[in-house]
Amino acid sequence: MKAVITGASKGIGKAVAEIFAANGYDLLLCARGEIALYKTVEELVTKYPLVTIKAKPFDLSKKEGAVAFGNWCLSSGTPDILVNNAGLFEPGNVYNEPDGILENQISINLYSAYHVTRTLLPAMMAQKTGHIFNLCSIASLDAYKNGGAYSISKFALYGFSKNLREEMKPYGIKITAVLPGAVMSDSWSGFDNSHNRIMEADDIARMIYAASQLSPAACVEEILIRPQLGDL
Repeated sequence: MKAVITGASKGIGKAVAEIFAANGYDLLLCARGEIALYKTVEELVTKYPLVTIKAKPFDLSKKEGAVAFGNWCLSSGTPDILVNNAGLFEPGNVYNEPDGILENQISINLYSAYHVTRTLLPAMMAQKTGHIFNLCSIASLDAYKNGGAYSISKFALYGFSKNLREEMKPYGIKITAVLPGAVMSDSWSGFDNSHNRIMEADDIARMIYAASQLSPAACVEEILIRPQLGDL
């Protein structure tokens, strides 16, 4: 079994990579930061020496990078799992955020998933099995102050997930939109979580893995998960 994970060098992506490796999946990973990516690979290979772990840095915000990553993955065979986790949070309000931020957020948070998925789908459709997870956000559901272009991009990714779900039903491919609230990741760097106010990346990884293990008859369409005390 093979799992493809984007944005895998830290945070949720790294936690997802670890849980699939721990359960015997071979991994194909990417991130933009080469040093952090290969450090993650080194850690995982040391802990899970029986699985094959390959990684290569790509900038998925650019179409050519996303397509190249998808084709690189296919050179190792057809994946069973795809986790579109690559993304970036840039705060701001529509009326005064810097010019170009919408284009940047859409390219990183939406186009990356769109082009990687489109590159991998023909092989997965021929195989008539597979599971694609798109890391959306509670910002895909509710507008909030300082969300701006980020929230717009996540609404779009959620729409992409819902459309893809309908399209892939005849091919046996499951689509799950993952909609987490605040999680200890780069977006919350420096936050004091000593009182467990926000979630851990491993919480999201466990839910993704659990959803991937159901029978072919069942598809978890959405995973909505918030901190116990609610959103911040």
